[in-house]
Amino acid sequence: MPDDEERREPERKREETRDRDQEDKAMPGDPDERLGELDNELEAEEYPTTTNELVEAYGDYGIETQHGTKTLEEVLASTDDQTFDSPDDVRSRILGMIHR
Repeated sequence: MPDDEERREPERKREETRDRDQEDKAMPGDPDERLGELDNELEAEEYPTTTNELVEAYGDYGIETQHGTKTLEEVLASTDDQTFDSPDDVRSRILGMIHR
């Protein structure tokens, strides 16, 4: 008769697989809600604007990610300085970064 550890191993593997599968899926809910107050600021921003300008102005704003809340600066830290022509361009970039 297998001991408890041997019986639990298949379940652990299923949970790990399920967790990895969830990482690749989009987060539920309205994408604009995950950006919180930043979404309103992006609408008011003058375009074109750059990554560096956005981080300077809004870097401390919190964004809901799959791994908890991160600041805009943290989310955009791994990107080069890009130019954005509209709020939708910025949202697309941010949402693309938080779903990695």
